[in-house]
Order: sequence, then structure tokens, then C-alpha cells
Amino acid sequence: MKRKITRVQPQGYCGGVLQAIALAKKCRADNPDTPITILGNLVHNSYVKKALALYDLKTIEDPNRSRLQLLDELQEGIVIFTAHGVSPQVYKKAKQKGLQIVDATCPFVSQTQKIVRDHLIQNAWVFYVGKKGHPEAEAIYSSSDHVILIESEQDIPSHIEGEIFVTNQTTMSILELESIFQAIKDRYPHAVIHDEICNATRVRQQAILDLKNQNVDGLIVVGDPTSNNTQKLAAIGKKANIPYVACVADVTEIDQEKIRSCQHLAITSGASTPTYLTDQICRFVSSNSVEVEPIDIKHIL
Repeated sequence: MKRKITRVQPQGYCGGVLQAIALAKKCRADNPDTPITILGNLVHNSYVKKALALYDLKTIEDPNRSRLQLLDELQEGIVIFTAHGVSPQVYKKAKQKGLQIVDATCPFVSQTQKIVRDHLIQNAWVFYVGKKGHPEAEAIYSSSDHVILIESEQDIPSHIEGEIFVTNQTTMSILELESIFQAIKDRYPHAVIHDEICNATRVRQQAILDLKNQNVDGLIVVGDPTSNNTQKLAAIGKKANIPYVACVADVTEIDQEKIRSCQHLAITSGASTPTYLTDQICRFVSSNSVEVEPIDIKHIL
């Protein structure tokens, strides 16, 4: 029996990623001779980083250093802030260093940052549900001592008095977030909760949940291992009781033996995954070939 393959929609680049890439390419076109540095990975995909390097756009990234610390490496030229946003301290330091700033922050991330700032001005405690070390989360939890990072229910503090505002990183799991929000509400009934999962994340996750009753026995999620939204898609695939779920960066990571045993294979990709990589995987699993196409970086962007 021929294997059924479903390409889950929507998938691939979200609006924030498209905007960030377009801004970076325009910045180089408008400033052909100026040093341009991206402060951290523009989006969480190593192939996008390699493709941007073809435009002479340098990326500085170190998982052990904050954006504020990474700025110490820059003395001149243009700095591009990534789609994940930066803290006010980073913005201020870049200006003090005399760097030209191009801000590629996703509009949904900017919206969350503004909401948090507004509540901090009102002297509220902010419980921020996110992932430690993730640049989007770092930009917010490093901005004030009144922001408390919550990665799991165990991180909910016990004796906070006063107004409490609760929000979250835009790429969290809709299932995990619901559980954490409820735990906070149980402990602090007066807490004001504001769900900031972006629409691109929500509809991609819901599309995976909707596979639950479609006899899907395999799911491939295409995306970088550093991409939070990609990892959440894979986790939700498991929650949807799909027997085989694999998160792969590209076609070379496909487990051919595992996919051969799948009768109905679904394929999706994270919001920072180039369509080129997903197309390659779709062609590969649809064919009977064991030969893997070489990846051409020029086709990534």
C-alpha cells in the first residue's frame, strides 16, 4: 500500500521571520560598504545564518553570553537586533557605543515587551512564562528585578504581595501554558493573566493537534534544534499520540528505516525554517530513492 503523505498547513516562515530577513537584506543593499553585525542569530536556524553570511552579514552568537555582553565585541558599523528583541539596556548600550541600529524585532514580541513595561511602571510584579536563556525571554526577564521567570509550575514563587501580571514568551506550547497559568491562578487568584502566544505559533500547534484523529502514525518536524517553536511542535505531536515523531534540521537527518514503516506521514516545519529545506524532505520521502540531494545555501533565503 502506498504511503500517504500530508503536508500540514500552515508551516514555515512566520511574518516576524520574513520581516527580519527582509530588513537584514535591505540593510546590506542600502549599506554595501558598511560593517553589519547581527547581535545573535537573526532567527533560530543555522542555514539562515549561513545564507546571511553570503550577503556579508556577520552574526555574533554565544549561548553563554547575553546580548548585553555580546555588544562588547562591536565598535563600529551597523548592529541588527534580532526578531527576538532586546532589553532596554542593550538598546541604550548600542546607542552609547555610537552604533547604527536596525531593529528587526517581531511586532508580536514588541507588543509583549510594551505590555510588560506598562505593568512594571504601575509597580506590578510580572510573572513571565518562558525559557531561560532564550533571547526573547532574556530581553524581558533581564529588564527588571520585578520580572520573575517561570519555566515550570515549580518556579511559581510563594509569598509575593501586591499586583501580579502574568504573560509569556510568544513561542510557548499552548498546552503547557494553559497548565502553568492555571497553577498561578490557583496560588494567586487576583493575578491578571495575558496570553501572548503569537498567532503563527498557535495555528501551527493547533494544526498538529488536529492530526490526532486522522490515523497519522508518523510526524516529521523540520527545524533547527535551537528553535523553541520547532521543539514545541514536536512535543505537541507526541501529545497528539502520534507514534513516531522526529525533529530534523534537514534531509540528511531523516531516519529512512523509521519512515518506511509509516503508512500516513505528516510533515510540518517551524516558523524559522526555510521552505527550501522542507520541500527537499517532502521530495525525498515521496520518492523511493535513498539518495539525498545536496543542500545549496544559495536557495535558503
